[in-house]
Amino acid sequence: MTKRDPIKILVVEDDPDDVELTKEALLDAKVVFDLNVVADGVAAMEFLRQEGRYRQATRPDLILLDLNLPRKDGREVLAEIKGDEDLKRIPVVVLTTSSAEEDVMQAYNSHVNCFITKPADFAQFIKVVKSIEDFWFTVVKLPRE
Repeated sequence: MTKRDPIKILVVEDDPDDVELTKEALLDAKVVFDLNVVADGVAAMEFLRQEGRYRQATRPDLILLDLNLPRKDGREVLAEIKGDEDLKRIPVVVLTTSSAEEDVMQAYNSHVNCFITKPADFAQFIKVVKSIEDFWFTVVKLPRE
């Protein structure tokens, strides 16, 4: 990845409103990004493994993962990603409505890189996404493929 290459983000989220809020928060990002969105866990794994309609998908630099997803739960997706030699180095940020201690512990036990509970307030949600952007794209050095 060079300085001019866009940061590739995969958003795994089934709520269209949260997807739109995330896009809006990233509109004035400090870095150029390429955002892909899938709405369920099965599609997420197909995207990451470049299967089916996602054969041409590019490997993301960061995954924003909701836990409560249709078809395949985000907890299962996280475990599959972190258990896969080809995918485990991709940073995963869980961004979910859950604040249950069990979900937090399970996510970290599955080697999540960060767990964030989505704020219900619009302004706070935007602030959270911008803080993710600031930290992961200006502070952290992401691994290359």
